[in-house]
Amino acid sequence: MTLLRVFSENGEALSSHIDTAEITAELKELNVGFERWTATAELSANADQEEVLAAYRDDVDRISAEGGYQLVDVVRLRPDPDNEEWVATARAARQKFLNEHTHDEDEVRFFVEGRGCFYLHLGDKVYAVVCETGDLLSVPQGTTHWFDMGATPSFCAIRFFQEEDGWVGNFTGNDIATRIPYLDELLATA
Repeated sequence: MTLLRVFSENGEALSSHIDTAEITAELKELNVGFERWTATAELSANADQEEVLAAYRDDVDRISAEGGYQLVDVVRLRPDPDNEEWVATARAARQKFLNEHTHDEDEVRFFVEGRGCFYLHLGDKVYAVVCETGDLLSVPQGTTHWFDMGATPSFCAIRFFQEEDGWVGNFTGNDIATRIPYLDELLATA
């Protein structure tokens, strides 16, 4: 279930939305793009980047042309909790973007499997956007935000870039992420 929860900077819940039209409208007011796509392609358990991109080629080409994106890649994490290497990799991947940061270009992600949560710190509020299979989110360049993939990450997302290092985060040093519920807690109370 796609979810938008709005919090004050101290973590007080202000509103919650599950209706796609309401989520789209509220995010549009913030200049954040949100679309619901049909993500029905059957991917093999070991689908690589080429297979994922081929399955969604028409949509990838459209978004790339509309946004001037020169580079597209795929990030995929599938649970393997009995594998110590996977656990360490997943933990490190999660920690990397759990702190507030910005990017020098738009952050555009299309979820073809699983879920993740983008937290957008705009003004004196935090907008927690839980994206699931079929969700496309476009966070404008310079927006302070962070991302949580959950304690046991399970997702596949297509990422769009204008520059090769467009994904590199510029961290703010603000500890606000520690005051807002993480993805797993958001889902437990939805």
